[in-house]
Order: sequence, then C-alpha cells, then structure tokens
Amino acid sequence: MEFRPLEIPDVILIEPDVHRDDRGFFLETWHAGKYSAAGIDSDFVQDNHSRSGRDILRGLHAQIRNPQGKLMRVTEGEIFDVAVDIRPDSTSFGGWVAATLSKQNFHQLWIPPGFAHGFCVLSESAEVEYKCTALYDPKGEIAVRWDDPTIGIDWPCKNPQLSKRDAEAPLLAELIPRLREAAGTR
Repeated sequence: MEFRPLEIPDVILIEPDVHRDDRGFFLETWHAGKYSAAGIDSDFVQDNHSRSGRDILRGLHAQIRNPQGKLMRVTEGEIFDVAVDIRPDSTSFGGWVAATLSKQNFHQLWIPPGFAHGFCVLSESAEVEYKCTALYDPKGEIAVRWDDPTIGIDWPCKNPQLSKRDAEAPLLAELIPRLREAAGTR
C-alpha cells in the first residue's frame, strides 16, 4: 500500500495493493495500523454511499462546527475528487488538490477535517463510498461555490449538473468570517 501526500500534504492519495487472479481481486480498504503509520490516525463514525450520473457535480461541501475527515473511494465508475483547504490560518488556504478515483484504480483519497470537498462524475455513473470522522451536522454544514474564480478548480465537467444549493453557494471570501468564528470555537 502506498500513501502519497499531494501538493497540500495533509491530503493523501492511497494506492492499495490489489491482488488479482482468475477469480477476481482482493484488497484492503482500511487497516488502522497502516493508515495510522501514514498519518491517518482517525476514528470513523459514519459511512456514506452515493450514486450519481455523468457530469453530476456534488460540492463543494464542508462542516464547520464538527469538521469531518473523509476517506473517499469509488466502487463503480470514475470521479474527479477535489479537496479545498478552508482552514483560515493555513498557508494553503483556498488551495485545492484533486485525484481521479475509479473502480479500476482502487485509489482512495484522505481529506482531513478543515477541507471542503466535491467531486464530478466522469463515467456514465459512479458509486462513491466514504468514511467520516464526525457525524453529519446539517446546522454546521456550508457550501462553497464550485466555480469560485479565486479557488480556480479546473473541473473536467464543463457544464455540470448541480443542485440548487450548490449552484447558489457563496464564494469562499464570503465565508471567511464564519470560518474564522468556527476555528476560534474549536
């Protein structure tokens, strides 16, 4: 298993060892000791599973009262998965990294607390499963505009299908006071 920090080193791409033979395949999708040794020392309290069609873009979402770390993986199809640093005092604030996760490559993406997350579907459809370090808190959830020009994500889906909430999400600059307030209360 290989753990590769991305350009924002807190975000880690995991490339598991996949054992294939004529019967199919086998891999570990979580091993507490190995992940802890790589800096992912988290207790997961919730698992989520979503299905989306081509060019669906979900995000950018985050929780600010009870920030979630997320361990993302795809069980069907392919996605472009994005993490945006929204930690107000971080030197990489507003920066983003991305990875392509697919059923074929078995990669996982660790997105630590303090990041907004989103993905767009590159295949006909995709099923995404992810582990979370905090329970979903709808009152503490925020959304950041998917095409915020100050973030500048180079999405491969040029005309994505969005929820009304995601289409109307504020720019990151508009959320800074809430982010600073939430960071001061943790």
